[in-house]
Formats: sequence, structure tokens, C-alpha cells
Amino acid sequence: MLLVDYCEKALKKAKYKRLNDGTWFAEIDGFQGVWGNGLTIEECRQDLLEVLEEWIILKLQDGDNLPIVDDLQIKVTTVSDI
Repeated sequence: MLLVDYCEKALKKAKYKRLNDGTWFAEIDGFQGVWGNGLTIEECRQDLLEVLEEWIILKLQDGDNLPIVDDLQIKVTTVSDI
């Protein structure tokens, strides 16, 4: 559940704004390239969550560090072959 907790904490830091066309836009400070949009704030939040999950997977695959969210940190470690 560590990943779920991480995503929930990150989403709590999201900043939402309503655009001139009536749609919603959201992003999370410190998560470069992670943003979502939608016709409603809930659609925007769901889109943001999907983008965040995909972004985390790519970061982990590349061995990149993830931002610390509150006190939660996810690190990638490698295990050598035995």
C-alpha cells in the first residue's frame, strides 16, 4: 500500500484551477510534467491520478528518484544476482 499512500499524499498537494473554457486543470509542485485536466474537477483529479501513476512507473523503471511527499520517500534499490 506504500504506492497508494504516496499517490494520495501527492494528490493532496495538487493545485486546481478553472480555465476560461470552463474545464479544470491541476498539477502537483515538484512533479515535473504531471498534470491533468477534465470537464469537472473530479474528472481532472482522476486524470491527474492516472498521469501520476504512469509517471511513477516510468521513474521507477529508469531508476530515478521520486520526490519526498510529506515524510514518505520511495527509493529504488537493486538486488545483485546471487
